[in-house]
Amino acid sequence: MKKKVLVATILLLLSLVTVAGAKALYVSKPVPTKERHSISEIVSSKSQWEKVATGSGFMEGINFDRKGKIWMVSPATGEIMTVEGDKVAIVGEKYKLPVGAKFHKDGRLFITDLTGELYAYNTNTGERTTIVNSYNGLPLNGLNDLVFDNSGGIYFTEPMGSSATKPIGRVFYLPPDGSELQLFQENIAYPNGIALSADGQRVYISEFAKNQIISVPSKNAKDQRETSFVFGQFEGGIGPDGLAVDTKGNLYVAHFQAGEIVVLDASGFKYGTIRLPKDAGTFTTNLTFHNGYLYVTESLKNEVWRIKVNQKGLQLYGLQ
Repeated sequence: MKKKVLVATILLLLSLVTVAGAKALYVSKPVPTKERHSISEIVSSKSQWEKVATGSGFMEGINFDRKGKIWMVSPATGEIMTVEGDKVAIVGEKYKLPVGAKFHKDGRLFITDLTGELYAYNTNTGERTTIVNSYNGLPLNGLNDLVFDNSGGIYFTEPMGSSATKPIGRVFYLPPDGSELQLFQENIAYPNGIALSADGQRVYISEFAKNQIISVPSKNAKDQRETSFVFGQFEGGIGPDGLAVDTKGNLYVAHFQAGEIVVLDASGFKYGTIRLPKDAGTFTTNLTFHNGYLYVTESLKNEVWRIKVNQKGLQLYGLQ
């Protein structure tokens, strides 16, 4: 009898710990009496898409440096690119298969490569430095996207070889001091884009091959007992690619081969979509904020588009 009471007590304590751990996630909110959102909260009906530049290759990894210059990469051509006026200019020599890019505070552009290398590019000298290319003594597979946390740690995705029927993709975390690479998540169906929530507590991962976004407690989450879950699911196209977050915690998703940006609030409810103009392509790959505009790369016609939005983008680590 005493043993049964002890077991029951332990189970009760465990359930209380679980509830306490999930408290930050499971917050009770009033049931809305009307539609939760309208896309007009994000973009005015008067806002129009503007074509910024036309390039070539397969444009990805759009970023702004501290001087307000656009930087991009192309895995199809191995090029790093900038925008000069309304033209795309090639910078330096072609190098491997760059696909994702984010600026570090020190001004270097960190790039994920389909060859399985994360390297840093010095935009002043053109010097490239390998940051990491292996895990547990084995080469990394093709990398896709990356994001810095506020301490300078890096999350990056490794999708190559994975699919909807073979979910073997992984996400890694490299600590700010560059010490041992850590496996953050695995068994993902082609992890593509990646971003951090506005409070830094959760990591959003584009599970491209399942047309959904998953949300996972970050390495710096206050309570690691919170669960990972499907944050957003989509219809049509192929899957979510690049991600961006605004200061209110809304998530902007480049929906590849749908020609649109899907916007979700911090709880995963949709505002709606912002569709590119009818003469644009449908290969929406990456996006970023700058001076009140949302910038998007479309990689079928290799164009950069922008549209004025009502919300301010979250300041990225490289611009802090």
